[in-house]
Amino acid sequence: MTRIAVIGAVGRMGRYIMNIIESSDTCTLAGAIDAPNSPFLGLDSGEVAGFGRNGIIITDDISLVMEEADVAIDFTVADAVPVTLAHVVKSGKGLVIGTTGLNPAQKALVGEAATKIPIVYAPNMSTGVNVTWKLLEVAAGILGNDVDVEIVEAHHNKKKDAPSGTAMKMAEVLARVLDRDLTTDAVYHREGMIGERTKNEIGIQTIRGGDIVGEHTVYFCGHGERIEITHRAHTRETFASGAVKAAQWLTRQPAGQYDMFDVLGMR
Repeated sequence: MTRIAVIGAVGRMGRYIMNIIESSDTCTLAGAIDAPNSPFLGLDSGEVAGFGRNGIIITDDISLVMEEADVAIDFTVADAVPVTLAHVVKSGKGLVIGTTGLNPAQKALVGEAATKIPIVYAPNMSTGVNVTWKLLEVAAGILGNDVDVEIVEAHHNKKKDAPSGTAMKMAEVLARVLDRDLTTDAVYHREGMIGERTKNEIGIQTIRGGDIVGEHTVYFCGHGERIEITHRAHTRETFASGAVKAAQWLTRQPAGQYDMFDVLGMR
């Protein structure tokens, strides 16, 4: 039985994750953690998640919870990740990071921590999204420079970061296969008389509105035809299920930085 601590327990993803753990026969909730200023501190996590009292009280003490956990799942905000890393590294346990919007310095901290503990860091835990990334590798490898490549992503109006971590991972996959450099070739905005599209551009456009869970489309636009590869998420449960799967897988791994390709055996 894998004992999982959920960091960011009262957020949308945290609640989904706690529900999946509650219904699982192979893992159990070891603790529920929220921010120090959270109004949910001291409340029963099962009641907050909507499945009924479970006796696990929401706390802000990561170190205390990690004493009881085998692994933690983090869905919070980028600025909170360094503090989480410090506590989990101290515990010697594993960590699944689903938080998006990390800057280069924060990503470097993840890499440093992964020399001491096992970490799964992935911008999207969905099995379908990870299969989509693999399809993009194949398509870009075949089509090469004969097509123009564009990414369009859409999310709900509460999402704070843009473009999404999933869209940026798509861009990274395409840039690697097509030998492009996102620092010079990524285009996030077009307006006015900008001239013709350059050959190396990778367009990354963002839509925010309503309650869209997540939609990503990559366009491979050639002469006389185009290919569209799309992933649509209908519920956050797909991300939560992947995170729990990653947490259980991680307990059997040595220190190192992994992603969902490793978890799903897609290398």
